Amino acid sequence: MKRKNKNILKLIVGVVIFIYVFISSGAIKQIKDASALAFKDDDTKQKVVQNGNLSVYFIDVGQADCILISTDNHNMLIDAGNNEDGKLLVSYLKTLNVDKIDYLVGTHPHEDHIGGMDDIINNFKIDKYFMPDEISTTKTFEDVLDALEKNNLTYTTPKDGESYNLGDATIKVIHVKENAADLNESSIVLRLTYGNNSFLFTGDATKKVEQEILSSNVEIKSDVLKVAHHGSNYSSNEDFLRAVSPKYAVISVGKDNIYNHPNSSTLSKLNKLNITVYRTDEVGTVIFKSDGNNILVETIKTNTNG
Repeated sequence: MKRKNKNILKLIVGVVIFIYVFISSGAIKQIKDASALAFKDDDTKQKVVQNGNLSVYFIDVGQADCILISTDNHNMLIDAGNNEDGKLLVSYLKTLNVDKIDYLVGTHPHEDHIGGMDDIINNFKIDKYFMPDEISTTKTFEDVLDALEKNNLTYTTPKDGESYNLGDATIKVIHVKENAADLNESSIVLRLTYGNNSFLFTGDATKKVEQEILSSNVEIKSDVLKVAHHGSNYSSNEDFLRAVSPKYAVISVGKDNIYNHPNSSTLSKLNKLNITVYRTDEVGTVIFKSDGNNILVETIKTNTNG
């Protein structure tokens, strides 16, 4: 009789333990599920941190500019190098699985910024083409207009303060100037924000443009700065650099170029402000990857610089 009672007691204890484990595991799962739901209800910036990914390529095209921004299967290309870079850029972008460009930007109509633009227009689906409302008499500029016409595209001149969505990223127009005395002053300046990270793209903006931007009191503080005009002395006023206050700066420049870019005074100002500088003539293509909160930097020698 005592043995039977012991067996019943063991059975009861076993059942209690089983129920306890079952409930506990369920409770843990409920806690995890509740946490996941709370996260899903979080704001967009937090979603970006966990789920998104942004890549910004400062492509080595020698003494020229070309920047690819990719996020969530959306792409923006800012400038397209010199004339001889066009076919190389098309090939490089295709290796990155780019088949469509949401926004194509010619910051201003100088050959080292729009040289390969006609090849880009002729080889990719383009949703919008942005450029300042300026005219150039060069064949390079005419080639761009011909490519636009051939592909039934028109150009749009953005206005200061306008914003555009690129996946979870936002692109804001910081400055664009009409009837500029110097084509460099017409450069479209853009600021990208992605979660808590930001990038400032300046084309060949001059010190005069930088001062106009400062006077407008628009937000320009950014983690990454594309140094204007290949690091020349015509840009990068110290007050402007302090306002941007970047952690990283990129100078797109050709090796042993005839202009002696970047200028030593520009490098001194960047060094004085403890800004980490990447030069395409030294490290090749510079790639920034962001999760909306953290930025990783990679450099890679590519064959895009013909």
